[in-house]
Amino acid sequence: MRTSTGQRLRTLLLVLAPVAALAAFFLLLPTPEAAQAAAEGAGAPPPAAEGTFAVTGARVFDGEQVLPGADVLVRDGVIAAVGPDLPLPAGVPVVDGRGKTLLPGLIDAHVHAWGTALADALRFGVTTEIDMFTDPAWAAEVRSRQAEDGNPGEADLVSAGFLATAPGGHGTQYGLPVPTVGGDTDADAWVAARQEEGSDFVKIVIEDGHGLGLDLPALTPERVKALADAAHRRGLLAVAHVGTLADAETALAAGVDGLVHLFLDTPGDAAFARRAREAAIFVVATLSVLESLADGAGGPALAADPHVAPRLNGGQRAGLAASFPPLEVKGGMAAARQTVANLAAAGVPVLAGTDAPNPGTAHGASLHRELELLVDAGLTPVQALTAATAAPARAFGLDDRGRIAPGRRADLLLVTGDPTSDVTATRRIEAVWKAGQRLAAAPPAAPAAPAAPVAKPGPGSISDFTEGLAVRFGTGWMPSTDARMGGASTVELSPVDGHLAIAGEIRPGFPYPWAGALLMLGDPPMAPVDLSAKRGVRFRARGAGTWRLMAFAEPLGPMPAIRTFEAGAAWSDVAIAWEELGVEPDRLQGLLFSGGPAPGAFRLEIDDVALDAARTD
Repeated sequence: MRTSTGQRLRTLLLVLAPVAALAAFFLLLPTPEAAQAAAEGAGAPPPAAEGTFAVTGARVFDGEQVLPGADVLVRDGVIAAVGPDLPLPAGVPVVDGRGKTLLPGLIDAHVHAWGTALADALRFGVTTEIDMFTDPAWAAEVRSRQAEDGNPGEADLVSAGFLATAPGGHGTQYGLPVPTVGGDTDADAWVAARQEEGSDFVKIVIEDGHGLGLDLPALTPERVKALADAAHRRGLLAVAHVGTLADAETALAAGVDGLVHLFLDTPGDAAFARRAREAAIFVVATLSVLESLADGAGGPALAADPHVAPRLNGGQRAGLAASFPPLEVKGGMAAARQTVANLAAAGVPVLAGTDAPNPGTAHGASLHRELELLVDAGLTPVQALTAATAAPARAFGLDDRGRIAPGRRADLLLVTGDPTSDVTATRRIEAVWKAGQRLAAAPPAAPAAPAAPVAKPGPGSISDFTEGLAVRFGTGWMPSTDARMGGASTVELSPVDGHLAIAGEIRPGFPYPWAGALLMLGDPPMAPVDLSAKRGVRFRARGAGTWRLMAFAEPLGPMPAIRTFEAGAAWSDVAIAWEELGVEPDRLQGLLFSGGPAPGAFRLEIDDVALDAARTD
C-alpha cells in the first residue's frame, strides 16, 4: 500500500565484504589432517555430493506440524527423508540440530523486488519472494539466473510483473511505463501480454486512494471481473490490491483468488470472513506495512533487535527507519488485527507478506516482524509459521517448496530456540540453505560512521543563476540520473538568461527512474545541513507538467523523500514545506529537482531557489 506524497524512492545498496570473502577462502582450504587422509586413501567414504547433508536431532516444523525431534536427510538439494534416528549414508556431512528448530525456507507473499532485494531476503532465511509489481525485464533476468544455476545467492522470484490499474491510478506514479487498463482495453489481450512477458500471476489494483486521503482513478467492478476472468481462462491466478473493506468486497464479487492486502478503515467482520471462505480465497495480511502506515513503530524496533541488526545492510537499516507521512486512519491496526482473527476463525488461509521495501520495512528482515504481528492478531505461532511457509506455497502453486517433506526442495532455515512457542525465535538464525546450498555466514555489520558535523546556513537565498551555477552555500549543482543504478535516463543542466534549464529524458530500465539537477547542501558534498530553522524551500518554475522534488537526508540513507509539484508554460512560484516532503530537516544533504515521473523527454526551468521564511512555531 503506497502513497505518492512523501513516498520514498526504494533503492537498496549492496554492502560488499571482501574481508569476509577472503576468510571464507581460507576456511575452504583442507586441514593437514584432511590432506593426509586423502593422500593415504585410508578407505574413507567418497565425499558427499554438493547439496547433500543431514540435520540431526532438531525440532522440525515441517510447514504444518511440529516433529519434536527428527533428522532430515538432503540429497542433491532435495529432501530425501525425514524422521527420528534416520540411518545416514557414510560420509554425509552432519549438522547438529540439538536445541535448534529446522523450518522450511520462509516465503514473503508480498514484496516489490529489484536491486539487491533477493540477496537481502535470503540473509534472513526468506528463500522465495512473491513480487507484486516490478519491471518485467528485470524479472526476466532473474528467472534466467534461476534456470541457469538456481541463483544460489538470492531468494527465488515469483512475480506479477506489471500490475493492472486504471490510467493515472495507483501504480502509475513510480516512473515505470505501466500498461494501464482503460474502458476500451481488451482484458484478454492485456493478460496475454503479461503472460508473454513472463508474469506468474495477475495483480489487479482496486484502490481509489480514499483510505489514504487521496483521490485516484480506479478500475470499475466490471473491469476487475473482466481481468480476473481473463486470467483464469489462461490458467493464471488473479489477486487484488485493496485499500478498504469496500474494495475487498468488490474483489470478492469479481471472483479473484486472493487479496494481497488487508485494510485499516474498518474490520472485516465474521460475515465478511464467511464470504471470503465461501469464495475460497486467500489473504496476504501485510501487517508490517499497515503498522508503518498507522504508527511507524515496528521498523525501528526491528532494526534494534540484536539478532536482526548484524544481518542488515545500510539500505535495509534506512528502510526500517523511514516512515510514511502522518496518516489518520479510522480503524487503524486494531481493525486489521480483528480482520485477521475473523479470517483465521473462518478457516480462510492467511499468508505472511510485508510489502517491502515500503517505508518502515526491509526485504527479509520484516517477514520476522510480520510473524510477530500475526501472533499479536490471534494466530498461534504454528499458524503464523504456516502463513510464511506451506500456506503461500500452496496458494501460489509452488509445489516444490514450503514443506520439509521427501521430494521437496531443500530450502531450509535453522534457528536457535523454539519459534513454535515464541515466534520471535526465527530471528536467531543459525543457517540458511537454498536448494541444499548453504548460504555463507552474513558478514558483521559495518560500524556506523561517526556523525558528520552539521552546518547551519545563514542566508536564505541559494541560487539566482545570474552567475551560472554559483551557490550562496553548499557545494553546488550537479546533474543526477538513475545511471548510477543501471538506468538509462539522461539530463543536461544549462544556465540560460539568469535561470537554470534542466532538460533530459526519463527512460525505462530502472524500476524508479529519475533525472534532474541535484543541489548539494553541504560542504563537503552530501555533508548534512541543519535547515530546521526554515519552513522549507521556495523557487520559481516553468515547464508544463508534473515534476518531483526529492530531499536526501542522513536518516533516510539512500532513499529520498519525494513531493510532486506542478508547473505551467509561464513562470510560477512554488513553496514546499519540509512537512509536505515528509522529512526532518535537521540533517538534510541535498535537493533534487527531477523530471518525471512519466517517461519521456522533459524540460524544466527553475530560478530564485531559496530557503523559505523562518519558522515561527
